[in-house]
Amino acid sequence: MDTLSYKTLSANKESAQKEWLQVDASGLSLGRLASGVAKLARGKHKTSFTPHADCGDYVIVVNADKIELTGNKWNDKIYLRHTGYPGGQRSLTAQQLFDKDPIRLIEKAVKGMLPKNRLGAQILSNVYVYSGEEHPHVGQKPKSTDIKAYI
Repeated sequence: MDTLSYKTLSANKESAQKEWLQVDASGLSLGRLASGVAKLARGKHKTSFTPHADCGDYVIVVNADKIELTGNKWNDKIYLRHTGYPGGQRSLTAQQLFDKDPIRLIEKAVKGMLPKNRLGAQILSNVYVYSGEEHPHVGQKPKSTDIKAYI
């Protein structure tokens, strides 16, 4: 019997079958959207998922300016950062961050749901978020995907 037939094949970034997917964020809750986008970008929906390799898809999120937050999170949810100087802690509410740049709200939520290492940073670079309906990735022919199936 051939001993090569007993080997478990695991996907790597060269053998990964990556697709371009488009997700419409209008009317969706921020956390549920980010959870589905992180799952698609990581590749956990595929049968060839490998935890140590970037085998996920490219995900384009449109209509980021039409995202919703439940309850009073627009005013209660606080995003903290630090300038690096003593006493340099700064904070923004979700509404302030949304008014400044609605794209950052989704990017921060997706980043929090990815691994905190180099692989997570690589996977995050496969996520593209845009405020309106238009995006520059028309040449890749992205498939429109219903994110509710992955939540």
